[in-house]
Amino acid sequence: MDRATFACSTAFFREHNSSSQGAFCLPGGHVDFIEKVETFTYSDFFRDYLIPNHPCIFSAKFTEDWGSRRNWVTWDGKPNFDHLLQKFGEALVPVANCDVKEYNSNPKQQLPFKDYIKYWQEYIRNGYHSPRGCLYLKDWHLSRAFPAQDVYTTPVYFSSDWLNEYWDATAVDDYRFVYMGPKGSWTPFHADVFRSYSWSANICGRKKWLLYPAGQEEYLKDLHGNLPFDVTAPALQDKSVYPRYHQSQPPVEIVQEAGEIVFIPSGWHHQVYNLEDTISINHNWVNGCNVAIMWCFLQDELAAVQREIKQWKDPMDDWHLQCQLIMKSCTGIDYKEFYNFLKVIAENRISILEKGLDDEALAKNTPQAAISTLGMLHAVFDLKRTVKVLTSLSANEDFKKLDLTSLSPPPEVLLHHLKAAIDTALL
Repeated sequence: MDRATFACSTAFFREHNSSSQGAFCLPGGHVDFIEKVETFTYSDFFRDYLIPNHPCIFSAKFTEDWGSRRNWVTWDGKPNFDHLLQKFGEALVPVANCDVKEYNSNPKQQLPFKDYIKYWQEYIRNGYHSPRGCLYLKDWHLSRAFPAQDVYTTPVYFSSDWLNEYWDATAVDDYRFVYMGPKGSWTPFHADVFRSYSWSANICGRKKWLLYPAGQEEYLKDLHGNLPFDVTAPALQDKSVYPRYHQSQPPVEIVQEAGEIVFIPSGWHHQVYNLEDTISINHNWVNGCNVAIMWCFLQDELAAVQREIKQWKDPMDDWHLQCQLIMKSCTGIDYKEFYNFLKVIAENRISILEKGLDDEALAKNTPQAAISTLGMLHAVFDLKRTVKVLTSLSANEDFKKLDLTSLSPPPEVLLHHLKAAIDTALL
């Protein structure tokens, strides 16, 4: 992260002179615990965790006013099944079987929420055993399906959220999820979509996290370059299969209590266990601090696709387009959509810088309102980071080989507009 790019936001982050409540997390070591809401600012989080890409834990005080913390939990800290059934009983939800490996994940099925809750209650009564296996409700887009429900409010620290800003604008998808599962349910070893940041808040229950700093996953690959399904499996000790495992650092280990929020840095691989019956809220998000990591990830993904089908390059007239289609089917995005992603983010910030925002718009829960809340210099910071990645995308040979006539405005026009907006804002 170059100092020149960061310099545009110096004034915005004057609060950095205040206490940051802890030292940086060292790989394999201590993870900071943020105790007090009133003394921890957005700029503290930006400086100490977003930019250096370090994990941290927020105390339960940061979630104590959420509707889900009040209503989804019984007096003794257990999931309130009766309330959940009343609110969501007829919904269809995605459920994974933690006892079955399918490729490098768990197979999923759609179940009525009421059926899943019935299974979960029986699973508890049977001593956490079932012939159906250990089922885990994962990646449920509850906020999208039930927007009127009082579930939670996204903390300001995570409000610069380009992924959900873009996908809300396209009305196609979002990256806001609810997870619910019994004691013993778990998520195999992985890094998050697009190498995004993620935050995860426990509504009830406890989780155990095993975190590996970005780059450590290279030591965990087998002879064929594949990552393990379970990073705790004894097979990793076999040097003939995992020759570099013994060079890896021990994972950063976190036990997350009820109400607490864990911040997972961009590109950090992790494995997660529910130590009790647990419900959590999870977001994936990208912003100006890690969009360059997302762009690097997309380039790596395209290169992997190109290696896989390189034997078809000569006989296939649209080989480059086919590579993009395959990449999108695997990752959810291709280079042209990545351009549109950057365009939407940039145009939202340009609009704020050029037109401002009236009081009525500020009162609404819109991306523009969130941008304005963080301040105009934060919008400039976002634009400068967008310019850097957009310049790299525009110069990329694989991007230039695509039919770009459908892009509006053309990349060079958008870049000119961004630079002019930055120059005007900094006058």
